[in-house]
Amino acid sequence: MSNYKLLTPGPLTTTEAVKQEMLKDRCTWDDDYKNVTQVIRKQLLALAHVEEPEYTTVLMQGSGSFVVESVLTTAIGDNDKVLILTNGAYGERIVEMANVLKLQHVVYSVPYDEQPSSLEVQAFLEKDASITHVAVVHCETTTGILNPIKEIGEVVHLFDKTFIVDAMSSFGGVPMDVSNLHIDFCISSANKCIQGVPGFGFVIANTKALEKCKGQARSVALDLYSQWEVMKQDGKWRFTSPTHVVAAFAKALEELIDEGGIDARHKRYAHNNHILRSRLSVLGFEAYVSKELQSPIITTFLFPHNEFTFEHFYQEMKKAGFVIYPGKLTDVDTFRIGNIGDIHEEDMLTLCEVIENYMVVKTNEN
Repeated sequence: MSNYKLLTPGPLTTTEAVKQEMLKDRCTWDDDYKNVTQVIRKQLLALAHVEEPEYTTVLMQGSGSFVVESVLTTAIGDNDKVLILTNGAYGERIVEMANVLKLQHVVYSVPYDEQPSSLEVQAFLEKDASITHVAVVHCETTTGILNPIKEIGEVVHLFDKTFIVDAMSSFGGVPMDVSNLHIDFCISSANKCIQGVPGFGFVIANTKALEKCKGQARSVALDLYSQWEVMKQDGKWRFTSPTHVVAAFAKALEELIDEGGIDARHKRYAHNNHILRSRLSVLGFEAYVSKELQSPIITTFLFPHNEFTFEHFYQEMKKAGFVIYPGKLTDVDTFRIGNIGDIHEEDMLTLCEVIENYMVVKTNEN
């Protein structure tokens, strides 16, 4: 396979140094390896602007959805009820998980190009005192919209509920003070803005909230509390961990710190996104989400005209060295372009030139 630039929301383009870390085999029981896990756990707390013992970090094998499900099955008991906010496919996946896990839940849904309202969340909590948890996706990569977790978190905190945030595509790329945002369970993945590779995710959890979860999980492998009980001792994972992926993630964390931390990475991502939106707008590509709601992670674009064919466009971009994403909407035709990972200004400028040339050629052909 060619070494394409992945303009996707994860897996994404990683640095050569991150890739090199996966060329060495490691033993899960070795103290050096377990120490890597412990260092990662502490570094993630620092990035979230929290400290032990108020917060703790748990790493969990699997994709991001595995980790979301581990939180749902562990944190929400039989007598609890979760309010799930949705404005995209990933919020809807949380609803699907709640149905399969048979969790008591209620759904507050808004259109894909709108943010959920903190006032509506307040209305739900005032109306239904049985709600104990609130769950929301921070960056909904269906569209690229960034949801207002600060305002929602303030309402959740006011009503003394447990706040679950799927920060899969935002943590590491968008500055977040987890404690000040009143987040009890902040969920993300190795292959997103930290710029590692797929294989595990992590939860930055309020320790008191996690301690309440003992014995609640409906799964053995996805029991977040049991994972934490073992891991907090010396860094040992309960079951076989993705050693190569963990080593790559440790290197990715080093690179994030060397770049200047999350603030610097956010600035780079936002600059990438600005180039993309502004240059494509001139070419007739309208963004699905308004500028003020746009995350710096991924952008959804409407098809520019009826004759536009995504498959042809995709293949031409791939020939030029860029892999983009199809849309995930059902009501309108869209495609998505991500700008996270080891992607810089020169990459975005080259991509935009490729798209400009493509549009000229297609216009002349027609």
